[in-house]
Amino acid sequence: MKETKIIAKAENFTATDFGKMSDLKDYILEFTPEIKVSGKVFGGQSVNATGSEFSFQVMVPGQETGFLHTHKNHEKLYFFLSGKGKFQVDGEVFPVQEGSVVKVAPAGKRSVRNNGAEPLLMLCVQYRGATFTAEDATDGDILNEKVEW
Repeated sequence: MKETKIIAKAENFTATDFGKMSDLKDYILEFTPEIKVSGKVFGGQSVNATGSEFSFQVMVPGQETGFLHTHKNHEKLYFFLSGKGKFQVDGEVFPVQEGSVVKVAPAGKRSVRNNGAEPLLMLCVQYRGATFTAEDATDGDILNEKVEW
């Protein structure tokens, strides 16, 4: 089974390599002994994230999640990076493709499938819903320091 690799780490950052996106198929995520998902890897723990989780997933043509799921607290953003597929939320089915982004509320019953001819690659980011405030939107500070490479 494929594993992530730490590139660099210090007090204020962790950098991780997940490998080529074309090799995501080599990851296997085991939820239970009966539910194993090929082509999916979570990354939050690998980079020491403390406020969200993310995963990369690739689905080969014809592959689908095979189940509906919801969350108790987490919203999810699904970023489609390549390929074409169908997404289902609460029984509504719609097309997704490279460049599509889908936000699903915690209670949304969701599933995805690749109905295209190429691999469907997505990045999924989950975070506690209803927590982002106007103050968060202005949280960044531009520093008056020269960038040295």
